[in-house]
Amino acid sequence: MKHSNSFYYDLDFGEKAEDWVKQVFSDGTKVEVKFDRMAHLTGNLFIEVYSRGKASGISTTQANYWIFLIKEKSYSLIVNTEKLKELCSIVYQIEGFVKGGDNNTSYGVLIPIKIIL
Repeated sequence: MKHSNSFYYDLDFGEKAEDWVKQVFSDGTKVEVKFDRMAHLTGNLFIEVYSRGKASGISTTQANYWIFLIKEKSYSLIVNTEKLKELCSIVYQIEGFVKGGDNNTSYGVLIPIKIIL
């Protein structure tokens, strides 16, 4: 993509971004929101795969996007679910599962935020 300092180029670029955000939050697009209380300390997002012996989290989601609210940092990340599943698969093959969630009853993967960014 060619860079331009033109107001009209920037306006077009901004409008395309706004259209994408509208699509993410439109009727029919499903969004799962996660509030990660440890990501600001660890630099990782915990993505649940199983809980209490059953598939859960990323394994069962029907959301098109996941939104992560990062405590203490006042920012959020919006991630396409299919891309997040791909990342989970790669990380699982390298690192395996870790325990987490309520009372450590869940298994999931830790995705470094820097990979998503």
